Amino acid sequence: MEDKEKIITEEKAWQRMARLCARNEYCIEDIRRKLRKLNLSDKDIESVLVKLQKRSYVDDGRFARGFIRDKLYLNKWGKRKIEMALKQKKISPEVIEAAFSELPDGADLESLQPLLEKKWRTVKAQSVYEKRSKVIRFALGRGFPMDDVLRCFDKMQIDDDNKDDSWSF
Repeated sequence: MEDKEKIITEEKAWQRMARLCARNEYCIEDIRRKLRKLNLSDKDIESVLVKLQKRSYVDDGRFARGFIRDKLYLNKWGKRKIEMALKQKKISPEVIEAAFSELPDGADLESLQPLLEKKWRTVKAQSVYEKRSKVIRFALGRGFPMDDVLRCFDKMQIDDDNKDDSWSF
C-alpha cells in the first residue's frame, strides 16, 4: 500500500493557519514552515501569508514584542540571546530594534542582579576567582553583555569564606 501525500487546497491551508494564529502568536517564518510541510506551492504559501497579514493574524512586530517580553521576564534571557533567537526566526533588525525600544530603560538588566546572586549561591568552586568565572560564563550564555555583568558583580555583596581572594582578573 502506497502512502499518498494529502492534497490540501489553499483555502483549507488558510483556514488551518488562521485557526492556529488565533490561538497563539506566530511569526511569518513559523507559518511559512508550517505551510511548506503541507506541500503547498510557493505561490499558494505567499497567498496564504498575505491573507493572514491583511487580517492581522500574523504580525512580526507584535510577535517580536511578545517574544522579547516572555524571554526577558520569564526565561531571564539577555538582549543578545533574544536578538539571536529573533534573527533565527528571520525577523528584520528594524522590527527587533523597534520592539526593544518600547521597553523601559534598564528592563533587560533588572533581572540580572538577582540571577547572578542566585547562581553565586549554587556554584561550587575551589576559589572565588573560579566561582566568579563560572558565574560570568553563565551570564554571558544567557545573553547579557560583559560590562553589565561586571557592573552587577561590583554591586553584589558576596558572603564567602575566601574573603582574601582577589576579585579582579
